[in-house]
Amino acid sequence: MDPGGSVESRGEVWSVPIPQTEHRKREQEKLSGVVKDVHRKLRRKYREVGDFEKIWREHCEDQQTLSEYANAMRNLADHHWTRKSEGEGRIEWCRSVCQEYFLCGGMKKMMEKDQKSAAASLGLSSGLSTSSLSSVPASRMGRMRLLDVGSCFNPFLNFDEFLTVGIDIVPAVESVRKCDFLNLQLQAPVHLTRDALESFLLQLHSPIDTLPAQLFQVVVFSLLLSYFPSPYQRWICCKKAHELLELQGLLLIITPDSSHQNRHALMMRSWRVAIESLGFKRYKYVKYSHMHLMAFRKVSLATSSDLVSQNYPEMLYIPQDFTEDEEEEAYPVHMRSELEDERVAWSFSELPQTPYDSDSDSDSGRQASSVPAPHHFEDPILLQS
Repeated sequence: MDPGGSVESRGEVWSVPIPQTEHRKREQEKLSGVVKDVHRKLRRKYREVGDFEKIWREHCEDQQTLSEYANAMRNLADHHWTRKSEGEGRIEWCRSVCQEYFLCGGMKKMMEKDQKSAAASLGLSSGLSTSSLSSVPASRMGRMRLLDVGSCFNPFLNFDEFLTVGIDIVPAVESVRKCDFLNLQLQAPVHLTRDALESFLLQLHSPIDTLPAQLFQVVVFSLLLSYFPSPYQRWICCKKAHELLELQGLLLIITPDSSHQNRHALMMRSWRVAIESLGFKRYKYVKYSHMHLMAFRKVSLATSSDLVSQNYPEMLYIPQDFTEDEEEEAYPVHMRSELEDERVAWSFSELPQTPYDSDSDSDSGRQASSVPAPHHFEDPILLQS
């Protein structure tokens, strides 16, 4: 075969097209390198300086780096993730969970379960009347109001059932609004009709500095929380999501992890305890080969005021928080030793434990056929004493 891609066989020359696989692979590695490099630099600065507010402020002022990051993420989404099942699958998973919960009786089922659990804890009869839960509230009948934080390219805009507000510190497309979610100011809830709420959201423009509380039915953190170098910043994001959601709304979290399905079970246990302490309860959990996907529903309007003193923010750790020597692997995350796992577990041993029964029923793992077949768990956390 000559360098031009021709093959000579029995005196005949056939033209063979040069495969594009290697070129696409190199291009994807280059784009992924831009993304990973930004993450590594943020974590390195946080370890060196320790002031996450100062580091984040300087990061938001670095327009060149932010633009390169946004362009890399958009190219990955447009030209690489769309050809891989899981890149699309995380969006389809979010959509499937929202449809099941809001449109197919999932929320009603969970609220009935809450009533029965509350009655059982008080020693009351389990034969409760569910007439108040027999119909979907009027606010649920229109499009689901969804806030996509760190949206980049606004993927949920393609679905008619959502009224989507995509926000990012540097939007990659015009439909995404500029917003620094960490410093977003929240106002008192507004009491408007469904149509008035939709009109309000459609009129939002960049930059978004303030938003009313209890405005959305869904908040999405897709590959967002691992972007931040500090567990406390991840905590702030989850707390703001709680305040922005109306009661019984959903927080959907996707975070990368290429290790095997149970390798970071302790970390997922830790995340669950921290997030549920804010007033959430887990609804779904799925492990894909490259990411964890979690759905939490808001079950209380208020959160406790002493959560920070009880060390809950530190429970939102990621493996990269524990290493200073980060190579090119950001999705195949750092593998901590069993001794390190035990040390982390010991540091959280004094925290109050939440009941560890899944909020989903036995069929919760079954998703729409459009979603790639992941590893589903009724209870993914396998802790050993």
